[in-house]
Amino acid sequence: MNKNINIPNALSILRLLGVPVFIYFALISEEDVLAIFTLMVAGATDYFDGKIARAWNQISTLGALLDPAADRIYILATLIVLYLRDAISLWVVIALLGRDAMLALVTLVMKIRKIELLEVTFLGKAATFNLLYAFPMLLLATHEGLIGQIAFVCGWAFASWGIALYLVTGLTYFHNGIKSIRVLSNNS
Repeated sequence: MNKNINIPNALSILRLLGVPVFIYFALISEEDVLAIFTLMVAGATDYFDGKIARAWNQISTLGALLDPAADRIYILATLIVLYLRDAISLWVVIALLGRDAMLALVTLVMKIRKIELLEVTFLGKAATFNLLYAFPMLLLATHEGLIGQIAFVCGWAFASWGIALYLVTGLTYFHNGIKSIRVLSNNS
C-alpha cells in the first residue's frame, strides 16, 4: 500500500479544503459562527494528523510537506481575513508573512542543494498552536458585547504568545538553515 495514502494526510487535505470555506463564511456571507467552526475544525485536524501519524506509524514524505504547507496556507488566509475584518493590524500580517517568506527562501536553497530540511521544533508547533487558537477568538472579538470583549482578551493573549514564538522560532530555523547551507558550501 502507498505510504502517502493514510489518515493523517487525509486530515491535512481536509484542512486545505477548508480554506476557501473559511474565506467564504468570514468575508462573503459573514457567517462568523460557521467561519469560527471551520477554524476550529482546522485546528483539530492539525492536532490529530500529527498524533495519528506518530501513534499509527503513518509518517510519510507527503505528510511532512503537506502538514506544514496546510498550516502556512491557513495562517495566510486567516491573516488576510482578520486584517480585512479589522481584527488585526497590518504589522501582524507583515511580521508573520515576512517570517514565512524568509524561511521559504532558506528552504528553497536547502532543497536545491539537497540539504536535509529542518525538523519542526516543539516551540514551532507551540507557536502555530497559539496562532490557531488566537484566530477564531480574534474573529469573534470583532463583535460587540461581553463575548466580543472576552474573545478580544483571550485572542490577544494567545496571539501575543503565538506571534512571539513564531518570530523566535523563525529566527532559530533561519539560523540553523543558514548554518546547514554554509557547512555544505565549506565541505564542497
